[in-house]
Amino acid sequence: MYHYFIGLSSVLLIAYSIGSITGAYYVVKLYTGKDIRKIGSGNAGATNAGRILGKKGFFLTLLIDASKVFIIMTVVRLLGKGDEWLLAASSIGLIFGHLFPMQLGLRGGKGVVVFLSSALFLSPLSMAVFALMMLASYGCTRRYTFSGFVSMASIPIAAGVLEGSMVTTFTLFLLFGIVLLSHNK
Repeated sequence: MYHYFIGLSSVLLIAYSIGSITGAYYVVKLYTGKDIRKIGSGNAGATNAGRILGKKGFFLTLLIDASKVFIIMTVVRLLGKGDEWLLAASSIGLIFGHLFPMQLGLRGGKGVVVFLSSALFLSPLSMAVFALMMLASYGCTRRYTFSGFVSMASIPIAAGVLEGSMVTTFTLFLLFGIVLLSHNK
């Protein structure tokens, strides 16, 4: 049990460290020399990078932030032999690193890309439900942000129904709650 706790702690710490690589900050810094947290909306996320640099900024940020999730979670899946709790720990470490990167004074992004990438990794079928919900919700309301949050709320529910894993379902509910809280600050 002691060794398992050490493994979980190590995964959390490593995932936090990699999660702290906040794509928007580095992309905007590279192309403009400016701190993204001081321009646009002030958020170190893909949407603000897109406001500042256009599609290039948005997609480069998306690529960096999704890649860090897939790299860490793939390594954890391989080395941890698919252990669900280790995968949960990695996704939690990643989102906290993204939201509160040490090198950026604990001021990172809001975690949407990390949440969606984690969901895609943990429960690919739930992302199909998310996409359908997004299309239906946006088609009815024409409100992008509202539709996005309603659709993201469907992810842990769909994972629970489709995957049947309580660990994955709990993890996705937790990550979604963290994203919600990050949008209320």
